[in-house]
Amino acid sequence: MSKTMTHRHLCWDSAANMMPVAAATEPCPQGVLVPNTQQNHDQIAVVYDKGNPPPEITIKEISGTVHTVLADGVAVAVVARATGPAPRVDEVLLVERSL
Repeated sequence: MSKTMTHRHLCWDSAANMMPVAAATEPCPQGVLVPNTQQNHDQIAVVYDKGNPPPEITIKEISGTVHTVLADGVAVAVVARATGPAPRVDEVLLVERSL
């Protein structure tokens, strides 16, 4: 039986990469959704390669309830919420990936 990898209510072993498998080898920031056991929505994480500076995160409103999360100007996630506030830059986790 495997142990669930949970840290601060985030289930890292259930994280879902939002990039196609072929793109996973590209050296650029990638978006990941990480389930949050304490809240009813997933946490957005941006994974970048070790040695590179952390990407600048920005959020662009597409419509009132749809927002795009960008890392260094590249879209890594699209968030659509029926209710609740828009995502904020300080809510996006930055994760450094060791190659």
